[in-house]
Amino acid sequence: MKFGRRRGGIAGCCALAVLGIGALAHAGTGHSPARQWNEELLEAIRKDFARPTVHARNLFHTAIVTWDAWAAYEPLVDGYLTDESLVPVDVELARAESISFACYRLLKHRFANSPGAALTLPALDARMASMVVEFGFENDASFTSTDGDSPAALGNRIAQAMIGFGLVDHSNEQIDYANLYYAPVNAALVPDFPGNPNISDLNRWQPLALQYFIDQSGNPIPFGFPPFLSPEWGQVYAFALQPEDRTIYQRGGFDYWVFHDPGAPPLHGAEGDDYYKWGTEMVVTWSGHCDPSDGVMWDISPASLGNSPLADPDDYALLYDRLSGGDWGQGYDLNPVTGQPYTPQIVPRGDYVRVLAEFWADGPDSETPPGHWFTILNYVSDHPLFAKRLGGEGPILNDLEWDVKAYLALGATMHDSAVSAWGVKGWYDYIRPVSAIRALADFGQSSDPMLPSYDERGIRLIPGHIEVVSAQTTAMGERHEHLAGSEGKIAVRAWRGPDYIANPATDVAGVGWILAENWWPYQRPTFVTPPFAGYVSGHSVYSRAAAELMTLLTGSPWFPGGLGEFHCPQNEFLVFEEGPSVDLTLQWASYRDASDQTSLSRIWGGIHPPADDLPGRHMGVDIAFDAYDLARLYFAGVADNRYDIANNDDVVDYDDLVALINAWRAADPIADFNGDGLVGFGDVTMLLRNWGATG
Repeated sequence: MKFGRRRGGIAGCCALAVLGIGALAHAGTGHSPARQWNEELLEAIRKDFARPTVHARNLFHTAIVTWDAWAAYEPLVDGYLTDESLVPVDVELARAESISFACYRLLKHRFANSPGAALTLPALDARMASMVVEFGFENDASFTSTDGDSPAALGNRIAQAMIGFGLVDHSNEQIDYANLYYAPVNAALVPDFPGNPNISDLNRWQPLALQYFIDQSGNPIPFGFPPFLSPEWGQVYAFALQPEDRTIYQRGGFDYWVFHDPGAPPLHGAEGDDYYKWGTEMVVTWSGHCDPSDGVMWDISPASLGNSPLADPDDYALLYDRLSGGDWGQGYDLNPVTGQPYTPQIVPRGDYVRVLAEFWADGPDSETPPGHWFTILNYVSDHPLFAKRLGGEGPILNDLEWDVKAYLALGATMHDSAVSAWGVKGWYDYIRPVSAIRALADFGQSSDPMLPSYDERGIRLIPGHIEVVSAQTTAMGERHEHLAGSEGKIAVRAWRGPDYIANPATDVAGVGWILAENWWPYQRPTFVTPPFAGYVSGHSVYSRAAAELMTLLTGSPWFPGGLGEFHCPQNEFLVFEEGPSVDLTLQWASYRDASDQTSLSRIWGGIHPPADDLPGRHMGVDIAFDAYDLARLYFAGVADNRYDIANNDDVVDYDDLVALINAWRAADPIADFNGDGLVGFGDVTMLLRNWGATG
């Protein structure tokens, strides 16, 4: 897996070997054509802007063209966007060529204007040239025709269909995915200055204004900060999301589509005020764990961590250990696959939580969270203990069939996760911790009217973690001595932030008492917080959905052998400060354990309060089951039954077209095949494309 770079070198280079993945960006002979193009896509994403919605869509659309190219030579399955049926002399060679042309054309189009285009486009050309040689294709990249039944022409046709589809799927690709309606209600926070004096609504998202902003992929953003990413993404055409899953809200002349609506988050000064403060304060206390020298040691092996039942969102106070960190998972007495005990791994808590925040954030050169789970899928697929049986049952599939099916299922799940999570983000438009913590502290403390700086709107005090600076606490030798002159302000014991790091190669900021008005998330000072609303956590939605999908796809909740690992070498992993102080290896027994760790990492990283987390996990479960169920229909060749709406006669024909036209007139959602909320030309096109299909 490639998750980040550090000071010009590859982060976790030893970890890649431990995982058995190596330099996947140039995986060559020995991997299927689908796998090789997936690796090119992941590498292209790492060189692009860090846009998880856009890249979830790229992963899904590339999986679709890969699937359609494979399915064209398999009469017993259904294509998704195209549905051709060809009978070549050499099926596997034809598949390799069609897949390569479809992926090559689509990726050249999608990344033509990428900030990494100068590297990505030649890499795509080189991959195509190597595939021509490796497989002995009839045509090379100079062949651009879409006419005829040659594998290359088929691949070009499939790519052309997807490129056209991508221009009408409501993503606004043709204007670089720009927002059309959304505008923030809050003036920007300038985190380099104290406090949050300009915020007007503590329940809404606030942009960040930085001297310069560098996204998670290392790309500088002009004008200080980017706009909210994809607040209108709920209207993008999805895979398995259905009208009955959708709530439509209206604001500013735009209909916000919200799938799997979790309801409103806790609100400051309104319903949920206690939970709002509880979660915000927990982010502060967990920030205080980012110190490897505090003497707290944890066993981070599956013997002690993981095995955490999914809590109901109302059980948040039971799930999280508010002061010490972590959740209610107790680990495993024995490896559930081997029956043997796990070897304990005792490390400083401060190293563990810093690595989590860095690892799951993906760091610079990120393939973003949806791509991150594709690297995990590829790791599992390569594992010597893994058998490529769909759902853990039936015959072992060859590499290509496994890859095209797995990519379609995971790609669809990640895309539906993006549509759902960002539909919620766009509508609820919820605040991030860096804004909330500073704004609450600006009000003062709301715990005790008899103490200084009381304001019922303020943050609550937690001795040893959140306190009022006073003459007593700033006296010589006292804990706030260095804060003298700030009496009456709120102090927090937290990660001290970028001001304490002069040289990331040698310095560690550590934890100490700082003014809450200067609190920073555990992130780089040129990034601070992702440029979109917090609720719900995209990491929680993506990761839980991926974990459930991996469980369904493989037929087991466990990593092969009951253990997935990623090694983080001492002082060679963290990006914006030195660390970890010891070698450590992240370990997970199950895909759900990895997902849960992802969600917790975002709290330790200062990116999400608990209120963003649990609803997102529950959304992910529903999304995964729906996506997998529909993907199985394509695999079984019965997905096109959904177009047989007239008389269930097991064929898509004239009667169904008449039924669609009648549904069009009546605005009947039975014929809303593309899920855009309307019955119109797009649905007619989908039915005609499947004309004559039978189940």
